[in-house]
Amino acid sequence: MSDGWSDPTRKPLINFIAITTSSPLFLKAVNCFDKVKDRFFIADLMKEVINEVGHQNIVQVITDNATNCKAVGEIIESLFSHIYWTPCVVHILNFALKNICAAKNVEGNAAIYEECNWIIDIHGDALAIKYFIMNHNMRLAIFSKFSPLKLLSVVDTRFAFIIVMLKD
Repeated sequence: MSDGWSDPTRKPLINFIAITTSSPLFLKAVNCFDKVKDRFFIADLMKEVINEVGHQNIVQVITDNATNCKAVGEIIESLFSHIYWTPCVVHILNFALKNICAAKNVEGNAAIYEECNWIIDIHGDALAIKYFIMNHNMRLAIFSKFSPLKLLSVVDTRFAFIIVMLKD
């Protein structure tokens, strides 16, 4: 599985993770600063990881649904006939939730919007809770008093992040 993101200093990175029946395993992160992240660049990185792991140990690669990543999937499938590309389900869910919640403004979708507008309400409530906690000066002291865990902020880069935040 690969995923592009930016580190805290805004450097663009691509992570590579192996998923097995027992657990995920971080393989590596590649610094992509000053690189054009087109299909050829990402496919070369993916081929490198596949060769490191051993192509015989891989049945599927997962990326987001961006056009260049779809093209990477096609390249990998053409090179390794037994490896299949699959778009990331979370990425698709993100688009689906955005579309459902945008249905209000689309002609003929009023009924769908009425049935699904609770998602927007929950999203708004969860954001309000997040902003209250993250903007409160005493949040770290309060959190530390009750938990030995580290307080992390969920980054608001995807619409579906709210589902992750509310999970537990």
